[in-house]
Amino acid sequence: MRRGSPATEPQVAERKRPGRRTTNRRLVFAAVLLAMFMAAVEVTIVGTAMPRIVADLGGFALLGWVFSAYLLTQAVTMPLWGKLADLYGRKPAFVVGTGLFLVGSLLCGMATSMPALIAFRALQGLGAGAVQPIATTIVGDLYTLEERAKVQGYLSGVWGVSAIIGPALGALFVEVLHWSWVFWVNVPIGLLAIAGVALFLHEDVAKKSPALDWPGAALLLVSIAALMLALIQGGVAWTWISLPSLSLLAVFFLGVVAFLLWERRAADPIMPLAVWRHRVIALSNAASLTTGALLIAVSSYLPTYVQGVLERSALVAGFTLTAMSVGWPLAATLSGKAMVRFGFRPVAVVGGVFLLVGAAFFVTLIPQHGPVWAALGSFFTGVGMGFATTTFVVAVQSSVDWHMRGVATAANLFMRVLGGTLGAALLGSVLNTRLRVHLEAAGLAGADPLRDVDRLLDPVQRLHLAPEAVARLQEGLAASLKAVYWGTAALAVVSFAVILLLPRKGRENA
Repeated sequence: MRRGSPATEPQVAERKRPGRRTTNRRLVFAAVLLAMFMAAVEVTIVGTAMPRIVADLGGFALLGWVFSAYLLTQAVTMPLWGKLADLYGRKPAFVVGTGLFLVGSLLCGMATSMPALIAFRALQGLGAGAVQPIATTIVGDLYTLEERAKVQGYLSGVWGVSAIIGPALGALFVEVLHWSWVFWVNVPIGLLAIAGVALFLHEDVAKKSPALDWPGAALLLVSIAALMLALIQGGVAWTWISLPSLSLLAVFFLGVVAFLLWERRAADPIMPLAVWRHRVIALSNAASLTTGALLIAVSSYLPTYVQGVLERSALVAGFTLTAMSVGWPLAATLSGKAMVRFGFRPVAVVGGVFLLVGAAFFVTLIPQHGPVWAALGSFFTGVGMGFATTTFVVAVQSSVDWHMRGVATAANLFMRVLGGTLGAALLGSVLNTRLRVHLEAAGLAGADPLRDVDRLLDPVQRLHLAPEAVARLQEGLAASLKAVYWGTAALAVVSFAVILLLPRKGRENA
């Protein structure tokens, strides 16, 4: 890697300018770590608690929307928050976005129905769109390239280290307190993160005449929402080849075309298309899309398999996700050091290989293997994510100047979240469709054939089901989740193929 990159040195020099209030890098970095901790806990702690939430609120058929609504609003607002951070500075965007996330978290814990929870998750996602990209951008501003590779490794590793606590904490809340605490735990963490950034980050932002790209954001929202609705409801509420499905897909394609045309003429586009002409950025973003979809499949549906099929407790389900959280920080820490020595591509390739290994464990998962087999698949997936995602972020940040770093970082994380959004929608549709067909074939169809699945996921209500019904429900759930894991295997293969296309010299404008 070449030293003295123009993408990093100007901002470092500004911090040393005489007469300025000096940023306390250690305290700001600690605040950023807390913010990333909060984001990581949110991913795993909610997945662990979902079986109990479904048992309490009902609505197993809406399970995918609990994740999709959050991911949709998070994905759509990520580029907008990145633009706000470039226009007004990282501090105000981070404080406002994180505050909105905390309001959504409070309301989620107060939800009394599944539709209400989905609505509050959407609100929570509006703020979540600011937390991760701006926190990551702040680190990119504070450290040089050689420092950044290592620091981003630690930052990515926090997702793993903190997520180790997430599943166990979620299981503890579910078993001892109430599932509401999986959302309320964000509040003290978020307040500390806001205080750290507000008090100790000092930046000079050039005066600009901002022209926020609201039309671009609206087109992006409509397009992704239409695709999600088509994927989730297709084959469940209506057939795939039907007027609603075809209409929604048409809205998606027309919306994407309109978005691209608008972004070419917008004064301050929410997602500058010029950024995508850089080969490293384009390929890193493409791989982030597929790895994001793969990650959501594991974190969302693995606890359902462990608790519903294997009849294990929430603590055991949390253990299987914790295994991923062990592999992720180990790989992320190693990737930061390896990038400095070997470059972007070799490190990303190693991550792609581990993603394939993890997918192989999931597609061969059967009840006889028990939770240990599931944990091994989770661990190798975490190793793959640690190597790959850290590399993508550093590669993207090293390819642009300071005034574009917020947008470029947000675009990369947007693609990962978009992958999770579409993955949750598509794989949730696969799960519901396959499960409904299986239950109807098994003679368990009623007014709502998925209703008994709610009871299966509750250890108390499960006792009131006939043993034959439990066996058929578990068989159907296992078969349906197997289809989901075949989907993750396909995503791992595509991710690896995209990674292989990365240029061997990642810092060059290929």
